[in-house]
Amino acid sequence: MKEQDNTYKLLQGNEACVEAAIIAGMRFFAGYPITPSTEIAEFSAEKLPMVGGKFIQMEDEIASMAAVIGASLAGLKAMTATSGPGFSLKQENIGYASLTETPCVIVNVQRGGPSTGLPTLPAQGDMMQARWGTHGDHPIIALYPSSVEEIFYTTIRAFNLSEKYRVPVILLLDEVIAHMRERVMLPDVTKLEIVNRKKPEVTPDKYVPYRGEEDLVPPMASFGEGYKFHVTGLIHDEYGFPTNNPEEIERLLKRLMNKIYKNIEDIISYESYLCDDAEIIIVAYGCTGRSAKKAISIAREKGLKVGMFRPITIWPFPEAPLKKVALGKTIIVAEMNMGQMVLEIERLLGCTANIHRLNKVNGELITPDEILTKIEEVY
Repeated sequence: MKEQDNTYKLLQGNEACVEAAIIAGMRFFAGYPITPSTEIAEFSAEKLPMVGGKFIQMEDEIASMAAVIGASLAGLKAMTATSGPGFSLKQENIGYASLTETPCVIVNVQRGGPSTGLPTLPAQGDMMQARWGTHGDHPIIALYPSSVEEIFYTTIRAFNLSEKYRVPVILLLDEVIAHMRERVMLPDVTKLEIVNRKKPEVTPDKYVPYRGEEDLVPPMASFGEGYKFHVTGLIHDEYGFPTNNPEEIERLLKRLMNKIYKNIEDIISYESYLCDDAEIIIVAYGCTGRSAKKAISIAREKGLKVGMFRPITIWPFPEAPLKKVALGKTIIVAEMNMGQMVLEIERLLGCTANIHRLNKVNGELITPDEILTKIEEVY
């Protein structure tokens, strides 16, 4: 795309999320005000009617998630947004969306916790909740951008992945990036890839709603299109009816997981920054990745060979790319929590890498100076 073809806007992170969601096809938003995600609801309320979409403020977070599932089953691309306490309340229905294979996007603009915690201050404490917040074995995709422009493009990708794989997708944001303003390049929307859910190509009498074909993702009819199918939170057979048949149970649960893990190369994304000759690898995500990049720049000026691995797809975790750059290296995992993603990295690398933690939980960002100090300490 040529420079003169680009359109630039100064956008807040939460605003960029809504702009992108509408471009991706969002036509329904249900939510409940909660700092620091409230602007997403406000912008959605303003902009959705302009494109024929619907906004509804529900009575609570549980109902918001339920409304999003209902709208998606009726054929609309749907999104909700919340923060930590609301994310906790949504978990039961996120599990319902996972089992019923209902595509939707859940934005979690993180804040400090637990409980009401720190409503106006940043944290990265929901990493494990994003993966395991709901009960049982279930598929999930979670994405984590680190700039306002990346929020824009990652939001579109969240909708595309959700529609393609019939799975709820969690978009994790940092409070600071959600509320900051940066220049965003708005692309020619006609050149963007926008994915829509696969529709049935058979007549209603031949439709099997939960039979995954080669890609393990069943076509999805919408309510009102003449296709009859049963939706339940119980483990079900290929027709959607509850089952206690061990073979049908195992077949369903394995298909739900495999539709993600057998397509992992299509799903994962990450940034590998100056890792080729690095002796120390900083693993960081979101706003902490920005601090890490600045610290690496200063370290390089001092002759210290440091690089960064920044997962953008948090779940499923980009295991193979990290192993490729990190085996045998010194690793510093910098995150604004007491140590969550470091557990995944320790599991992956074990004794093949020298792993150090850099954690901060006082409501302030991890600074480049703090990362630089840690680099010099372990170099």
